[in-house]
Amino acid sequence: MSNLVFMPAHQLAQMIRDGAVSSVEVLNAYLAQIAKQNSKLNAICTLDEERARQRAKQADEALARGENWGILHGVPITIKDAFETAELLTTGGYKLLKNYIPKRDATVVARLRAAGAVILGKTNLADSSGDYQGINDLFPRVNNPWNLDCTSGGSSSGGAAAIAAGLSSLDICSDFGGSIRQPAHFCGVFGLKPTDRRVPTTGHIPEIPGRPHCIRQMLTVGALARSVEDLRLCLQLIAGSDPHQPDIPPVPLDVPTGKTLQNLRIAWTDEWLKFPVASQIKSAIESVAKKLANVGTQIEQWVPEFDFVAALQIYYAVATYNLMYSQPTTFDYARNSIAFLFREATQGDGNLRRLSNVAGIGLSIWFHPTLKSYFEALTQRDRLIAQMDKELQQWDVWLCPVAMTTAFTHRAKGEAVDVEGRKVPYMMASGVYTVPFNLTGHPVVVIPIGQTKNGLPIGMQIVGKRWREMELLAIAQEINKVVSTFQHPSGY
Repeated sequence: MSNLVFMPAHQLAQMIRDGAVSSVEVLNAYLAQIAKQNSKLNAICTLDEERARQRAKQADEALARGENWGILHGVPITIKDAFETAELLTTGGYKLLKNYIPKRDATVVARLRAAGAVILGKTNLADSSGDYQGINDLFPRVNNPWNLDCTSGGSSSGGAAAIAAGLSSLDICSDFGGSIRQPAHFCGVFGLKPTDRRVPTTGHIPEIPGRPHCIRQMLTVGALARSVEDLRLCLQLIAGSDPHQPDIPPVPLDVPTGKTLQNLRIAWTDEWLKFPVASQIKSAIESVAKKLANVGTQIEQWVPEFDFVAALQIYYAVATYNLMYSQPTTFDYARNSIAFLFREATQGDGNLRRLSNVAGIGLSIWFHPTLKSYFEALTQRDRLIAQMDKELQQWDVWLCPVAMTTAFTHRAKGEAVDVEGRKVPYMMASGVYTVPFNLTGHPVVVIPIGQTKNGLPIGMQIVGKRWREMELLAIAQEINKVVSTFQHPSGY
């Protein structure tokens, strides 16, 4: 059953429950795929083979006794190395944590274990989850299974590569500026960024264990998978309040309305403001809009009356304040941060740099942080959240690009990429279409919608209303039916 490694997690779970396949058989299939493919991808950075084998054997024995641990009983999954895993190396891609072995699981990891999951291991990531490429000082660089010369995105780099190449059934990951959505787009898989504070972040790094809880806005926990149904299943398991994190509100998951495509009002755009998008991405999104129109969906090209420039600037201000106090200010951290800001200030198209003003905002806060300016940024964030809420009220969902480009070739941090003849720093090219929804907290699903002429995946964001993830996922499922299904890269 060589296709086991590419089956969605929910199908594997059903097959294990029905006795069509054992957990040990599924685990062996994944371990064989990892042994064959991981050395060229570097997607899995820490493999927990011995304990996974023990857990899978126990899962099969439990079923034989009539015990069912939960909806993921016996299903092998992976965890982004940003989450603490009990008695298993957890680094966050951060040199200071190269030998860190937590004593307990992050909240979401504990919930997945309780649902019966078998933890295969940890997936590779960007240093401190702070880059759109999978590069850190501890593990080899992550490569894209569609083209090894290209990045798989970041910061959930290894997770997207693992799901695309059949090294895992489901990957639990995080998104602070597109870290789930951009890798999903680059690797042709499905991704979910829930509403801000829907899922606990307890046990997530880059907040260094033992330091104050600083990242209180915009960081969300979600998943990468091979189907929308897997995203829905995962959210039902990991969402909800947490006694270790009292600022996570006890908001129940919504109930989908059951609308068909013919009863939906959908907006779409292929570009906003002056931020260019590769023509093949724009064509793919327009093709989705035409397909939906052909089946009777009320769909309209639209850009909200929303201050995207202010959103980018406020995002970087809030992010800088959150991050600069979440880690010890070592010489390396300071040097790397200032070097990144310098590159962002000097690389690529000057007009685009001035629009987002990343470097100016970051340097200003770095050298002159004040409590007043932090609260001012949070006040502006509140205004922009209300503005986006109002604009989205008239639509069921909004379709838009994930990034300016598809997967680009590996390069130095901050280096520019080409977007329709314009040089754009890759951090901007990768984040300008994702960070507004981290700022406003709106949930987003990414689905694959096609490929470029040179065979690289294209994904699309489906943006929903805050606290309406189940409705968003139901709509994404309907859209996916008329668009495409998951395809794995050849050779895997």
